[in-house]
Amino acid sequence: MIIVMKAEVEPKSEDVRQVVRMAERFPDVRAEVRIIQGATRSLTEVYLLGSTASIPLEPFQEFPAVEKAIRIREKYRSIGRHDDQSEAVGFEYRGIEFSQDTFHVFPGLCAVDSADNVERMFRLLQERGIKTTRAGAYKPRTSPYDFQGHGKKCLPFVFELAGKYGIEVVSMEITSEGHIEEIHDALAAAGNPTGVMLQIGTRNAQNFELLKVVGSQTEYPVLFKRGMGITLDESLNACEYIASGGNSKIVICLRGMKTNFGDPHRNFVDFAHVPVVKRLTRLPVCVDPSHSVGKKVVAPDGLLDIHHATAQGVVAGANMVLVDFHPRPEEALCDGPQALVFDEFDLFMRDVELVREAYLARVKLFSS
Repeated sequence: MIIVMKAEVEPKSEDVRQVVRMAERFPDVRAEVRIIQGATRSLTEVYLLGSTASIPLEPFQEFPAVEKAIRIREKYRSIGRHDDQSEAVGFEYRGIEFSQDTFHVFPGLCAVDSADNVERMFRLLQERGIKTTRAGAYKPRTSPYDFQGHGKKCLPFVFELAGKYGIEVVSMEITSEGHIEEIHDALAAAGNPTGVMLQIGTRNAQNFELLKVVGSQTEYPVLFKRGMGITLDESLNACEYIASGGNSKIVICLRGMKTNFGDPHRNFVDFAHVPVVKRLTRLPVCVDPSHSVGKKVVAPDGLLDIHHATAQGVVAGANMVLVDFHPRPEEALCDGPQALVFDEFDLFMRDVELVREAYLARVKLFSS
């Protein structure tokens, strides 16, 4: 059961304490107070955990400070949209709003290879007015002999250049708890010129200890990539691990499923799940067409498969697109064959704008 307090109620107020005291009168029930930080407001929610099936809603609804009481029927207690719950507050980070109503593109380098390529990428984004990007410092790879990323030694120039070119959010994969500390220290040393969205890669989708760690900190938002070979339910439960730890600033990313049914693409594109995730949860949804398709091939209509996969996600209501670009893909140390080049940037962005406009027009059509 969730008791949602009215917007002006503070988490340490007497109103919240009254709700907690009432909840704990029931046997085998404990109460947890959680703050859901939204883009325009924050919500205080009291979660009743334990044997709550027989607890009536009415006593809680009678409190003047309570907005509503919700009985949880789904398993996603923290991220779920319970009883057709309409509140999907999202969050704000570095002045940028992330919610199920917003839309952002994160073009960038899958893996940081040189300061020169990072600067060229960031300069292009500044010229196009884009403040969000991806840049991988830590790269888990299938083979131990493949490039694993430059790690913490590249963080100083990545963050310095992000500040120089007005980049506010860098999506950056981590693979261990120590990477969070390295990122934090490097940002502080650079004067915090930018922000980082901690990315949980598909290989760590069920690394539960890492999920607990990123959930226990609230300084950095989290981009969780769906596991390559697990169900959507298992991936949403992984997000629940993060949220139950206290960090509700989560974006879930669909990036394709590992199965030969997707051949000749690298993965089986799962972007039809965009509206499903938005219906089941309060999380913004990202799509990653680069890692879904995995190669640059042209369809008979002249569009790349990556363009078509991107459109599938955006027209279904995706809130974010993570896409690989590189100034010289032939020299890239990771995933060069799937990276778009700078000459393709403007066409890609215009195509995305067209599809986003089509999505908004569809929403308007069905709501009129």
